[in-house]
Amino acid sequence: MILNIVLCLVSAAGLIVRAEQTVSAAAEMLNQTGLPTPDSEDWLVLTGYSIALQTGEAKGFQIPKILQPHLSKQIASGVRSIELTDSENLTAWGLLQDVTYNVTVEAGNQSYRISYRPQKTLQIFAGMFAIVFLLELIMLFRSIFTSARMIRKTLRPIQELAEAAQNLSTESIFEPEQLRVLAGKLDNINATRLDTRISVGETQSELKSLASAINGMLDRINQSYRSQVRFVSDASHELRTPISVIQGYANLLDRWGKKDEKTLQESIDAIKDETANMKGLVEQLLFLARGDNNTMTLLVEHFELSALAEEVLRETQMIDDGHQYVSFVTPVFIKADKSLVKQAARILIDNAMKYTPPGKKITISVSGADGYARLTVQDEGIGIAPEAVPNIFERFFRTDESRAKATGGAGLGLSIAKWITERHGGYIEVLSRLEIGTRISIYFPTAPENHTQIAGKFSD
Repeated sequence: MILNIVLCLVSAAGLIVRAEQTVSAAAEMLNQTGLPTPDSEDWLVLTGYSIALQTGEAKGFQIPKILQPHLSKQIASGVRSIELTDSENLTAWGLLQDVTYNVTVEAGNQSYRISYRPQKTLQIFAGMFAIVFLLELIMLFRSIFTSARMIRKTLRPIQELAEAAQNLSTESIFEPEQLRVLAGKLDNINATRLDTRISVGETQSELKSLASAINGMLDRINQSYRSQVRFVSDASHELRTPISVIQGYANLLDRWGKKDEKTLQESIDAIKDETANMKGLVEQLLFLARGDNNTMTLLVEHFELSALAEEVLRETQMIDDGHQYVSFVTPVFIKADKSLVKQAARILIDNAMKYTPPGKKITISVSGADGYARLTVQDEGIGIAPEAVPNIFERFFRTDESRAKATGGAGLGLSIAKWITERHGGYIEVLSRLEIGTRISIYFPTAPENHTQIAGKFSD
C-alpha cells in the first residue's frame, strides 16, 4: 500500500513537471514567433497543447514565490488552472479525456493562455497502474494461500499445546497415554524443571495470551505435583508411626510377653489401638482419593438439616460427658447425601471435643438465610493462630504437633469436611481466636420442603 501511494505521488509529480516543461517550451516559442497560424494550430493539437489570447481576467492560482526561481522566467509568475470539460458528469475515464492544464502568461503587451492536455500520458499511466494492480492482486491471492498454509504449519504445535493445556484445566480423568502425549508436548518447552516458565515479555503480542495460559498451567501442575509429593510424604510418615509401634510391641511379645500376662495384655491393647488408628487413616486416605478421582457415588435425598444436627448431638453426648453441649436449631431443609453431611458434622464436633478443655461449652446451631442452610459448631477451646487459619483445610496440616500427638488425628478431617461441603455446592467459614475459641460454619444450598428422593451421582 505504501509503495502504491509513493508510485501515485511520483507519477503525479512527474505529470506536473511534464506539463510545466511543455508550457515553458510553448511560451518560449510564443515569444519568438508570436501566435501560431490556424494551420499550425491544428498541428499543435497533436502535441497536446494549444495557445490562445486570454480574454478577461485569468482565474486560478500562482506558484509560491519561493518556488518561482526554479521555473522558467516566461511562466514563473503565470496564473495556472486545471479545467475539466464536463465537471458535472465526471468519471474516471472522463478524467483521462477531459482534463486540461492552463497557464496564463504575458508576452509583450498581450496575455496568452497556454493549454496542455496530458491525455496520452494519463492513458499510459492508467495502463501501467492497471497492470501493476492486476499483478499485485494475483500476488496477494497467491500469498494468502501460501501464508495460510505456512501459518497453520507453524502454529500447529502451539495449537496442540493450547488444546492440551485447556484439557488439563478441566476436571476430566486422563488416561496414561494422554498424560504421556502431554508430557511430550511440554518437553519441547523445558522438561528439566517444573518451575521453568515462558518469558511473556519476549513473546510476540499475538502469543502473549497463550504464553500466559501455558505459564498458568505450569503453575497449577507444579503446585499439584508439590501437593502430591507432600501428601505422599505425610501419609508415609503417618503410617510409619503406627507400624513402628505395632512392630515394637510384636518384638516385645516375642521376647517376654509369651509368659508375662501383663506385658501380653499391654501389647495386645496397644496393637489394637494402633491398628484402629491406622485403619481410620487408610479409610480417610481412600475417601480423599475417590474424591480426587471424581468416582464418589452420592445418594442425594431431601432431609431436615436441623434434625440431623440434633441426632449427631445426641450421639456425641452419649460418648462424651466431659463438655457442656448447647443447641440452637431452626427447621431448614437441604438436598444432599445425608451420610456425608453427617460425617462432616461429626468432624466439626470431633475437632471441638479434642481442642476444648473439659467442662467448657460446645454449641451447635442450624439456621437458614439467603438461600443457604448453615450448620455451625462453636467451642471455647484453644483457638487457632490467625496465620494458620488459611491452612487448616490442607491435608495433614496441624497447628501444633505436640497437641496433635496428645489429641490424635492425622489432620485429614477438615479436608474431608471441605470436600463434602464443596461437592454439594456449599462453602465453609472459620472464625477463631487464640484461647477464646473457634467457630466453623458449613453452608449448604437450601431446598423446598416438598421433596422426592433422588438416588444417583451428584454433579457439581
